Amino acid sequence: MKVQGEHYRTIWIHPDDLKVVQIIDQRDLPHRFVVEDLVTTGEVAAAIKDMHVRGAGLIGATAGYGMYLAAVTAPAQTELVAHLEAQGAELKATRPTAVNLAWAVDRQLAAVRSAAGRDEQLAAARRCADEIADEDAEFCRRLGEHGVSLIEAISKRKAGAPVNILTHCNAGWLAFVDYGSATAPIYAAFDRGIKVHVWVDETRPRNQGARLTAWELGQHGVPHTVIPDNVGGHLMQHQLVDLVITGTDRTTHTGDVGNKIGTYLKALAAKDNDVPFYVALPSSTFDWEIEDGVAEIPIEQRGGDEVRYARGWLDDQIQEVRLTPADSPAANYAFDVTPRRLITGLITERGICRADKDAIGELYPEHRR
Repeated sequence: MKVQGEHYRTIWIHPDDLKVVQIIDQRDLPHRFVVEDLVTTGEVAAAIKDMHVRGAGLIGATAGYGMYLAAVTAPAQTELVAHLEAQGAELKATRPTAVNLAWAVDRQLAAVRSAAGRDEQLAAARRCADEIADEDAEFCRRLGEHGVSLIEAISKRKAGAPVNILTHCNAGWLAFVDYGSATAPIYAAFDRGIKVHVWVDETRPRNQGARLTAWELGQHGVPHTVIPDNVGGHLMQHQLVDLVITGTDRTTHTGDVGNKIGTYLKALAAKDNDVPFYVALPSSTFDWEIEDGVAEIPIEQRGGDEVRYARGWLDDQIQEVRLTPADSPAANYAFDVTPRRLITGLITERGICRADKDAIGELYPEHRR
C-alpha cells in the first residue's frame, strides 16, 4: 500500500544494514509517520507487547524477523538452536491471543533445525523470515480477489449505488505485511471502480479503527466515515450497512472467531438484521488444534490505563488525558469470541467457505482431522 504516494510494507530489513529490521511504529499514527529500527529480539518483543506493531499477520511476520535478529546477533560460540528456542519463548510470551505469533516462531525453529552448519542456519533464518512476510502479503492479496466477488454482487443488486461495508478494529494493511485481510476485498473493489463506502468503528480503547483504518483508507482514497463503536446496530436497523467484514486474531478449525473486543456484538446485530457477516483471514490465523473458541481461545487482558486514558493530538504533540475518576478500576479484555453460528462465511486465500469444520476441512484437507 502507499503512504503519500510511496509504497510501503509494514516491516522490512534495513536496505543498508542487514542486522536491523524496520517497522512503521503504529502508536503515533495518524498524527506522525515514524519508522522505527529494531536491532535485538528484546526490542522486537517490546514492539509486539506494546503495540508498536499489531494485527495477526504483522505480529507473525515481526516474530519471524525477531527470530532472524536473534540468529544474526547471537555470539559466535552460542549453540544457535538452543539460543533461538530461548528467544522464541520470550517472543511467544508477549501476546497470547494471536495464533500467528507462535506459528511464526515454530516455523523459524523448524527451518533452523533442518539446516546443517551455522552459515546455513543463518541463511535459513533470513529465508524463513522473508517467506513468512511474502506469504502473508500474497495470501492477503488472494483473499482480496476472492472477497471482492461479494462486493460486486451487492453493487449489481444496488444498480451501482455505493456498497456500505462496516468493519471493526484494524484488519488493514497495517495489521499485515500488505493489503490487509478485511480491507483487501474493499481495496480490490475500489481499484476496479466499484463504489464503496466504509463505516469505520472507532474500536475503543486503543481506537485502531479511528486511528489506523481511517488513516489507511484515506491514504488510498476510499470513502469512509468513522463511527462510535455503539452505532453499528443502529445503522444496520436502518439498512445503512450492506456487509460486515472483520479480521481475526485466531479462528478455530471449527469456525469460531477470536477478534478485537466488540466483534461479537457486531455479529449479533448483523444476525438480527439479516446483514451478511464475513471474516477475512489467511490460513496462518487458523488454530488447527482447538475446537471450542469460547472455552479455549486465550483472551488477553491488558492494562486498565488503556481504558482510563485516551491519547490524541494537542498543541503539536501526542498527549494523554484521563477519562475516568482517578480511583475507578478498569477492566480491559482485548478480544472476544464470535461463535460460528453468527458468521455467514470465511474469506481465505483459497476461497470463501462456511464457518464450520467440514467446509474449512474441504479448503484445507491437509489439516482435516
